[in-house]
Order: sequence, then C-alpha cells, then structure tokens
Amino acid sequence: MRSTTQLAQIFGDKVAAKVASARVLVVGAGGIGCELLKNLSMSGFQHINAIDLDTIDLSNLNRQFLFQRKHIKRPKAQVAVQAITNFNPGLDAVAQQANIKESVYDVDWFSGFDLVLNALDNLDARRHVNKMCLAANVPLVESGTAGYLGQATVISGGETECFECQPKAAERRTYPVCTIRSTPSAPIHCIVWAKDYLFAQLFGEQVNSQDEGMDAQEKAENMEELQQLREESQALARLAEAMSTGDFARLVFEKVFYEDTARLLSMKDMWTNRRPPTQLSFKKLSQKTKFDPRHPDDHAILALEDWCALFVHSAEQLAQRLMQTPQGEPRFLVFDKDDPDALNFVAATANLRSFAFGIEQKSIFAIKAMAGNIIPAIATTNAIVAGMMVTQAIMALSGRLSDCHTAYVSYSSKRSRCIVREPLAKPNPQCPVCRRRYLTLRINESNQVTLGDVLKHIGKLAESGQDLNLNDLSVVEGNRMLYDPDFEDNLSKTLESLDLVPGKMITLTSEDDDDGTNVPVILSIAKARSQTDPLQIEGLDKIPEFAPPVKPESTDENAASDHYQMDTAGVIVLDDGEGGDGSNSAIVLDDDGVCEVEHISDELNKRKLAETATNDEASKRRAV
Repeated sequence: MRSTTQLAQIFGDKVAAKVASARVLVVGAGGIGCELLKNLSMSGFQHINAIDLDTIDLSNLNRQFLFQRKHIKRPKAQVAVQAITNFNPGLDAVAQQANIKESVYDVDWFSGFDLVLNALDNLDARRHVNKMCLAANVPLVESGTAGYLGQATVISGGETECFECQPKAAERRTYPVCTIRSTPSAPIHCIVWAKDYLFAQLFGEQVNSQDEGMDAQEKAENMEELQQLREESQALARLAEAMSTGDFARLVFEKVFYEDTARLLSMKDMWTNRRPPTQLSFKKLSQKTKFDPRHPDDHAILALEDWCALFVHSAEQLAQRLMQTPQGEPRFLVFDKDDPDALNFVAATANLRSFAFGIEQKSIFAIKAMAGNIIPAIATTNAIVAGMMVTQAIMALSGRLSDCHTAYVSYSSKRSRCIVREPLAKPNPQCPVCRRRYLTLRINESNQVTLGDVLKHIGKLAESGQDLNLNDLSVVEGNRMLYDPDFEDNLSKTLESLDLVPGKMITLTSEDDDDGTNVPVILSIAKARSQTDPLQIEGLDKIPEFAPPVKPESTDENAASDHYQMDTAGVIVLDDGEGGDGSNSAIVLDDDGVCEVEHISDELNKRKLAETATNDEASKRRAV
C-alpha cells in the first residue's frame, strides 16, 4: 500500500510493519477524532477501532469534516469509520456507538490493543481511559484542544507522568462547543443545548433547509432522517407563528419537555445502560406559586415549578421583543449573558432539562459564568494536534519513547512559532493513580465468590512468597468502603451482590502507611480464562519500581523537577534544549492567556518575564 511504503521510506521497514500490524483504539470521533481517524487511515495503520457515544449534530459540521448534512442524527463513530474506509478500502476498521466507561470495556478489552489514542473533551472519560490503560499496560496518546490552544503527549505506565500526575481544575470555566441533544450527562450539556439550540431556533437567525445541496440519490438514501428533521423544523416554525399569542410559552414547553422526550423514550436501545429521561407536564408545573419570575434569586436553585414560571415569563418577554422589532430591521435576537431575559430563558430551560435527565441543577449566576465562556472549537487546532498524535503514536509503537514529547499548540500574532515542546515528564511520586500496582482479579462466578474468599486468597499469596506488602488491609471501590479491620460486614457477601463484576476495580490499601512506602494495589475484575480456577490474581510477576514519595522541604514555589522548574512566580523555566545555546527557555502566558516561549540568560530577564506572567502553574503545564 502507498501509505505503508511512504512510512517505510521515512521510518524504515520494521517500523512500517509494526504500524501496519498494530491494533489501535481511538476514543472519540468528534473534532480531534475525525482528523485523527483520517490521519491514521492514510499513514499505514491497518487495524483501527473507533468508539464514541454521540450522534452527529448540525453544529458539528463546521469542523468535523468527515460528516455531512445527510449524516445528522447518525452515530459519529459509524459515519467516521465509513468515511475512512472509503479513503482506504483495505482498512480493517470497527465502529462502536457506546460509552467507553461501560463495564463491558474492561481490562481484557483494553489489553487487546497495542495503543490507545484519546480524542475526548470530557474530563471524567479522559481520567477513566488513563486508568484503564495503566491497568492494561497499554501506552496512551492523550490530547486536548480549547480554541487556539492544544496539546498532545504520550503516557506510559511507570515511565511517564499520567493524566492525573498534574492537578486539574475542579471546575472548568471554558468549554468546547458540544451540543448534546439526546443524551446529556452534565449541566454544561443542558446549558449548551438551551443556548445554542433552543434559544437560537426560536429567537435567533434562521438557517437554511437541512436537505439543501443534496442530490436525488442522497435524499433517497436518507429519507427517514430528512423527514424527521423536516418535522422538527415545521414544529418550530409553527411555534414561531404562535409567538404573538398567549400560548407560545406553553407550546414550546410541551414540545421540548414532553413530546420530544416521548420520542427519545421510544428509542429503547438508547436507555439500556443509561437512566431514561422524565417527561414534564406543563399543566402540573404551571400552578400558581409565590415566586416572582420578574425578580429571581440569581444564587438559588429554584423549585421545579419556579423554573417553569421563569421559563414562561422569559419566553414571553423575548417573544414580545422580537415582535416589536421595527419593520426592515433584522428580526432575530443574539444571546447575551448580560441580557436578563435571554439569561433567564437559558437558565430555566437548562435546569428543566437537567431535572428531566437526572442531572445536577445550577443557579442563574453559575449558568451565566458557564454560558458566557463556551469557547469555539477551531478546526485548524484539531488538525495540528491530530497530526502530532499520529507522529507520537508511530514513535511509541516503534519503542522510541525517549523521542516522544509533550507538545503544546498556542497561536499568537506576536510569535513566529506556534508549537512548543518539552520532554515527557517522569511520574509524580505523589500521584494517586499511577503510583499504584495494577493487578487483574479473575473470577469464574461472581455470584459464588465472596469478598472473604478474595482476602483469603491474598493471604495465601503472602504465605507463598508473593506478598502484596500491605498491612492491616482495607478494601474500597470508588468512594465505597468494602472492608477494613473494623468493618467486616461484607466478608460473607458475594462479589455480585456487592456489584463487583467484570469491569469494576477495587483498591487495596494499608491502614498503617505513615511513611508512604506501602504501594496500594488496584485489582481489575475480569472473567476467568478457564473454568478450573474460580479465583486467580494475574500480574504478580510484574513488580513495578516506585520512587518513594518525597515530602516537600518547603512551600517555596521554586521547587524543581527533572526537566522544569518554577524559577520565578508564574514562569516555567525549561532546561537547556529549546535554545541549545546554554540559555534557558521560559513558558509564560500572554495577556490573552496564550503560551509564549522566550529565551532568558540572566536573572534580570527572568524578573521581567515574571512581571507579565500569571501565577498558575497548572494552567501552563496543562493548557487543556
């Protein structure tokens, strides 16, 4: 094949053969995922598995170029895989529309891949994949973008820092555009839906017909989907016609919270592993309350009836403003977080939807901050990051981990270069995820093996010289305590009754570990390989070496690591390598929050850089 031949000319025949035979997993088929799948299919990779939960939305089409209008509502992974198969007909590519966190995707499933590439915008999912790759001992190429910022790095258990080695912000203040209409799982999904879909459809500038530009064959192939889109457009058009009547708010409410929810509930397969949404009744929620929608408490989480009242009031206010637009002027509204009517409409809509899907509700004040900071995804940034990921993947597969690096993309008109790189960092000795010993617990029948059986088996291991070096053992699963020396209630319970089935993980820790020398053990539960052994622990022959955790001698920010140090407040100074002339290089943030690389050779210049830098180390080390 041509791509394999070209790869061999650059990296050699052995690397090309390794890449062609490697089985790679791509998690996410969105902005980065589309670019990544295209690059992999044209770079000599022959065995690709793509997984994504989402379906294609109209807002995706401006940057996810594997998708077209005719693909709206179809699974992203399936359409993307079909597209790259058209590019490369000999490709062995598999698509799955599923949640990567489902228990079926256990440690054995991840172990079936030679490399995993993350193209996710979900922090929780990225943490999960990071942990599963550590458990399966599979290298991971991690990535992320946010506007003009982007990064790509390689994670290899025990050799490099993992995704959790550097602290992440507890709450993000900027979010990529990701409108999830069918299966929201977080407040931001409901906020984006309310702002970028419903508000835009009802009060924003109207878009062209969904089937415009399609030929006769395309229309015939997608008749069912086009018909559904036409029905939605017609329903919204009818609602717009009723804007001058007193029924406008009720009609909108009944359509989006009752009729559309009923349509989603009819898709039984969608709710096999997810909580189905709840239909909301306007008649029940529109009862009179003491709540005054003209003066809502911006910091309070309102009652459901009060959100309904705020929805009605804000919808009527926006409709009235739209109807009063002078003739000849554009008849549409643009969302502004400082517009009380627009903000109240988005807040009420988002919280009603959150309630329907069992998601945490947010105050108007919190929604104002979140809705005002949704940043656009930039197609060029996605393309650059995807290209860097494939290069890193080839080097990781060929055993050249020392040649891999963490690369940052940060565009600024004041800079001649937009890609900055640094060597892969060593694991953080304090990391609560990668400073663990990962083993596999294989069981035949989870309804017969008890937690006590597992602990007895661990005791026998110690007698045979395979001690896990854990004293006064305690067992936890997530935030749930299963056993410790003072809590033995679960010893007689089966693993199945404790919901410890294949795909789950339990953590074994030592109660007495003041010096931090006892490394916790994480057991990944998986099915037994044979029927003869009801209980078996694998991976005991692999004893990782961990550097002992070092307590900081002081709280001074000028603490150094292997390859960078905080030389002055807010400046990360890299060791010689960027300049190659004996000087150091510093990464700071511009006034617009973009990384800048400057060479510094004396203390005076360091101080000058510090004056313009921020004091947030985490945001520089992990921009996205």
